[in-house]
Amino acid sequence: MIGKKIRLERIINRDSKNSVIIPMDHGVTVGPIAGLEDLPKAVNDVAKGGADAVLMHKGMVQYGHRGYGSDVGLIIHLSGGTSLAPDPNNKVLVCTVKEAIRLGADAVSIHVNVGADREHKMIQDLGKVVEECTEYSIPLLAMMYPRGKEIKNSSDVKYVKHVARLGAELGADIIKTLYTGDKKSFKEVVEGCPAPIVIAGGPKMDTEDELMKMIEDAMDCGARGVSIGRNVFQAKDRVEITRKICKIVHGK
Repeated sequence: MIGKKIRLERIINRDSKNSVIIPMDHGVTVGPIAGLEDLPKAVNDVAKGGADAVLMHKGMVQYGHRGYGSDVGLIIHLSGGTSLAPDPNNKVLVCTVKEAIRLGADAVSIHVNVGADREHKMIQDLGKVVEECTEYSIPLLAMMYPRGKEIKNSSDVKYVKHVARLGAELGADIIKTLYTGDKKSFKEVVEGCPAPIVIAGGPKMDTEDELMKMIEDAMDCGARGVSIGRNVFQAKDRVEITRKICKIVHGK
């Protein structure tokens, strides 16, 4: 599909075939989080640092996608849910693929918490969105996480490799999931998933070295990039930390 190929080139580096994505969709979940008070400035900083794409909700596109004149790929998030809900793991569709295309999206994303009480509905939504993405020839990034009452360790390889494979089985173009903590186990995740994987950054880490080590190890195992939010947009120097991540991900 030529349309999907063209759009993927807007969010994936042409030389390395990898991607540095900075999600900025946190406002729906937790409100005006530190680092995203001035969304255009945050977008501008990561674009200046070399990020391939930013990810945000539909309502924020008008306020910040192009920053202060920056040019960066746009992924619109289709899922929503707040930390105030009775079950914060329940994500529902809050945007359609057609809506995202009208707003200028290069790709869309969806969030699935496997193991949650409403897992069945989120998987059903994933299947529906894949069909719509195929119809309109637009790439889909699936955020696949093991989360629920019975999941004690969400980074356990037995869970992570399952959720990654699930996203690929249902047709997602890119899988975002957790790093398992070590190279040996993460290789199992990559080997079991035919779709390219980008790793999540998770909560703010204590040190920058810790973040870079995780990225290096994941890339050594065959990851195709990162989708890291708080560890970038809450950094003291967002431009510089984005540059450092890009050097690792794009092999420069």
